Amino acid sequence: MELSCKTEYALLALLELASHYQPGEPLQIRQIADKQLIPDRYLEQLLATLRRGGLIKSLRGAKGGYLLAREPWKIHLFEVVKCLEGAERQASSADPIAKTVETAVVMEVWKEVDASVDEVLQRYTLQDLCDRRDARRQLDIMYYI
Repeated sequence: MELSCKTEYALLALLELASHYQPGEPLQIRQIADKQLIPDRYLEQLLATLRRGGLIKSLRGAKGGYLLAREPWKIHLFEVVKCLEGAERQASSADPIAKTVETAVVMEVWKEVDASVDEVLQRYTLQDLCDRRDARRQLDIMYYI
């Protein structure tokens, strides 16, 4: 199983928004794109999808930008993946007509894999990603001292 580029970029953008959740100031596309090395136009499309999915909200005006719609500890990674790849992911894991016993057996196992992936994604939140990032940064700092 691979993480799509779309989902990876969206998670990076959400992680950046989660990092600035407490100050409550919206981040502009340019800020997120520069910090996370995401192409501006692509990020704009991803943020629109995340906004429609209810994960972020946008504020207009000179001091406008994007904010998380909820606290980072209330946004599960499963929601993000479902928002971005829901229809595509379901279509790819749809049960084709089993032509052979072998195909049926493989599809049964693949459904089990999908269920396991969903279970893991439901366990982790954006806050968990922030905590892991902060712990790694701390280890990097300690390493260089």
